[in-house]
Amino acid sequence: MILEVAVLNVKPGLNADFENAFAQAQAIISAQSGYISHELQKCMEVDNQYILLVKWKTLADHTEGFRGSAEYQTWRELLHHFYDPFPTVEHYELVQPGSQES
Repeated sequence: MILEVAVLNVKPGLNADFENAFAQAQAIISAQSGYISHELQKCMEVDNQYILLVKWKTLADHTEGFRGSAEYQTWRELLHHFYDPFPTVEHYELVQPGSQES
């Protein structure tokens, strides 16, 4: 399993529009091959900052499969104009599992 992490800095004043667009866009990513799950979280300290966490089966499922798909173009059209600066996306793999919350 690969964890994609993107810190998203949304242009000031566009939070509601971004969240509405993301509500549409999440159906696109959820339907991709190799997709496991995702979370969009809003920063408590920085009003226009979010973090997107996406779990993929493999790195290629994200970097080649999703990014190479026709659906990615729709994702871009829905979301990319909200970001300033454009986010850096990084990928992580599990080193050691932690305990599950009860």
